[in-house]
Amino acid sequence: MMREVSSETRFAWRGMDAEGREKRGKIIAADAPAARATLRREGVIVVALETLGIAPPPKTKAAEVTLFTRQLAGLLHAGLPLAGALELLSGSATGGGLPRVVGTVGRDITRGVPFSAALAQHPAAFGALYCQLVSVGETAGALPAVLTRLADDRERAASQRARLRAALTYPVMVLLLSLAITAGLLIGVVPTFKTIFDGFGAALPAPTRFVLALSDGVGSVGVPLVIACSAVGVVLLRWMKRSPDARESADRAALRLPLAGKLLRSLAVARWSRALGTLLAAGTPLADAFDSLAQATGNRVFDRATVEIAARLRSGERLAAAMRAAGCFPQDVVQPIAVAEESGSLDSMLLDLATLADRQVDERIGGFASLCEPVVITMLGALVGGLVIAMYLPIIQLGNVV
Repeated sequence: MMREVSSETRFAWRGMDAEGREKRGKIIAADAPAARATLRREGVIVVALETLGIAPPPKTKAAEVTLFTRQLAGLLHAGLPLAGALELLSGSATGGGLPRVVGTVGRDITRGVPFSAALAQHPAAFGALYCQLVSVGETAGALPAVLTRLADDRERAASQRARLRAALTYPVMVLLLSLAITAGLLIGVVPTFKTIFDGFGAALPAPTRFVLALSDGVGSVGVPLVIACSAVGVVLLRWMKRSPDARESADRAALRLPLAGKLLRSLAVARWSRALGTLLAAGTPLADAFDSLAQATGNRVFDRATVEIAARLRSGERLAAAMRAAGCFPQDVVQPIAVAEESGSLDSMLLDLATLADRQVDERIGGFASLCEPVVITMLGALVGGLVIAMYLPIIQLGNVV
């Protein structure tokens, strides 16, 4: 993959507007004439322009890239040339780093660089699969159709991620709320009961003694413990980001979770099948298609399996046998692929399997959300109710004695 190269420069400018008021600012452009032209279009008369150095690479969001893909497909379907469509989109986009990326891609296009190669200069925004499909669309003369399919796939993936986040947000927030309420009771309410219990002069029930001891522990070491756990969590997250082996271990452990594991496996299978099926349907040879699938699933276990499958294919092994040897694909996915290899309908079978896996993901997200709601409510009731019962148990026992 080509590394992202910034060919733009940061400038500090000083000038005047149409009413003669002095203005200052900074701008990023390809060169000084381009910076002056941009400011001129904004109604600024440049008096001084100072070069500050190479501009940092632009940062883009996935939603921005999806919107750009959809808009570009629409403009190309309407008959606009590619260079003109890119110029229009770079001028109409606002905010973020996407206008810079689109402007750079447009300038590369006018210099004769292929569109896919220009996109590959920005791997943070356009992945290998994206660039490979664009290259196939350029070669086949079907770029608008390929961009439309890319936009559809990206929107579908974004919708799945949004539903998954929504399904996880509610139980996580309720659990955090329950922990906060429990901590507040242990720190602010339980010590008040302790002063009352000290005057009883009798042995306290075991649940009450446990809650009092827990209150003392939370009050004395609670804050240092939270700080230590937060620090450990930050260190672990940074380690996982820097260590591919750690991320793969985490992904492998996630696939073994009781409920979420099947959901994550279905999600990875859907992404993998749709990406490979789309490449094959566009005319990409099977062996070449795997060069763009290294990070198609977002799961390190499946990414490593993709590399292993590619190596087995190059040695002459069939796709279904290579998938079976990888060990992470369900049998109900491998068997239809084996049949499709024999019948020569591998691309359509992969897309059908992706649609089926997407449906399973939607069903499991709904089931997961439905199951989490009563579980978290039960946990909240158990935590708060257990504390209340433990605190009032000595008072109830004392009333029975009297």
